[in-house]
Amino acid sequence: MITITDLAIQFGRQVLYKDVNLKFTNGNIYGIIGANGAGKSTLLRAISGELETTKGNIEIGPGERMSVLSQDHFKFDSYKVLDTVLMGYKELWDITKERDALYAKPDFSEEDGMKVAELEEKFANMGGYDAESDAGNLLNQLGIKDDKHQMMMGDLSGKEKVRVMLAQALFGNPDNLLLDEPTNDLDLETVEWLEEYLGNYEHTVLVVSHDRHFLDAVSTHTVDVDYGKVTLYAGNYSFWYQSSQLALRQMQNQRQKAEEKRKELEEFIRRFSANVAKSKQTTSRKKMLEKLNIEEIQPSTRKYPGIIFQMDREPGNQILEVNDLKAVTDDGTVLFDRLNFNIEKGQKVVFLSRDPRAMTALFEIINGNQQAASGNYKWGVTITTAYLPLDNTNFFNTQFNMLEWLSQFGEGNEVYFKAFLGRMLFSGEEILKKVNVLSGGERMRLMIARMQLKNANCLILDTPTNHLDLESIQAFNNNLKLYKGNLLFASHDHEFIESLADRIIELTPNGCIDKLMTYEDYIADEHIKELRQKLYAGER
Repeated sequence: MITITDLAIQFGRQVLYKDVNLKFTNGNIYGIIGANGAGKSTLLRAISGELETTKGNIEIGPGERMSVLSQDHFKFDSYKVLDTVLMGYKELWDITKERDALYAKPDFSEEDGMKVAELEEKFANMGGYDAESDAGNLLNQLGIKDDKHQMMMGDLSGKEKVRVMLAQALFGNPDNLLLDEPTNDLDLETVEWLEEYLGNYEHTVLVVSHDRHFLDAVSTHTVDVDYGKVTLYAGNYSFWYQSSQLALRQMQNQRQKAEEKRKELEEFIRRFSANVAKSKQTTSRKKMLEKLNIEEIQPSTRKYPGIIFQMDREPGNQILEVNDLKAVTDDGTVLFDRLNFNIEKGQKVVFLSRDPRAMTALFEIINGNQQAASGNYKWGVTITTAYLPLDNTNFFNTQFNMLEWLSQFGEGNEVYFKAFLGRMLFSGEEILKKVNVLSGGERMRLMIARMQLKNANCLILDTPTNHLDLESIQAFNNNLKLYKGNLLFASHDHEFIESLADRIIELTPNGCIDKLMTYEDYIADEHIKELRQKLYAGER
């Protein structure tokens, strides 16, 4: 349990929030949302004790332990992988080291023996004898197999380090768990594992995430950092988003009577309660929503970018044909082989692979930026494309400001390009900022503005939600649902895939799986699971 009393956080003259009074209780998972810069991660840092607050108190339950997902992926480079996980339970780790040091003494005394006996009792009570096997199991479940457990952290890849850090945070079943963007760099299968793990978690969890499906799957409550305040709501992200949008529409319709507003909100809560996704928390969520005070629902101050993709030209029936395409890395790793497919008009296709480099290679090949190892592809003569690459670094190696940068990619006057920048929430003096100093999120919004200029009838998106905040992801997702052209994309955002894709193509080194079905059906199909295992194992 975590209790926050009269909390205020201020940096210089900037007040992030004040008068924050919250209680986070056992058995609940709190999804923390807010616009970029609102102070979501700052709140976690204050709760963990990493950041000194301006005012107020933060307390955890007596005798309780807190664990925090480390964001420093180099901190443990000089330690073994398994030891790094064990260090997540600091008290047990300290006892282990003290105990081992005593046993190693050449002049072991009677006093040492008494101390060891005391430590052994603590060690046993804290699960010390099962600690290494428990830590190993966590690592295996997160995709770090046995052969890497004794490796040094510095020898792992960045994505592997992320998984070890997550195992460290989860290890020892902490009473209070703080997770800042825990799904970053995880594949979809590992995210699903984490959803199930947290769904069975008995203690208090606070999580900051831009993954809407993840927040919906695990959260019993939503903590909204907005209005310079931190407000706790019952329900998950989708409930918060839909109810805040309803409240905004009601506020904009000043003529609507108060009683009509109340009835509309009550009907919304009733319907949402009946449709809560199946999970361990379903019953408690429904009870919370049923007890929700209508006055608690209020519109958000968030701004959503105006992402609108239009087509200058109606596509013909021939979109893209791929024949026996193969991609190989510089070190000889086969990313995909024997790739054959034909895209039909209007289809929205997600490409999957256990190796994300496979999707990037495919998109680079069909955009003419990379040569295939073998095979060929052919676009229809009516097709115009707009491509959002995974790595946009080269686009921003320039001294141009935003307006100058966007003007390279179309024809029109200054007002025309300012309108596109305005849609993406850039305005005033901000548009004169040099593009080489922009954040990852700002660059992504500029790249999306660039795509909109093209009015293409086929969009190619390589992991498009990277670096975007929830508001941009939601706006992007909403518009792509309405887009009439073809969509070819890769994503690690479950909701993005499920809401858009009507066809799944999975790339493997030994062929592809190609199914006309939803993502939820795809991952649940037992026959497909067996086929995937065979293809990745080199069988046909």
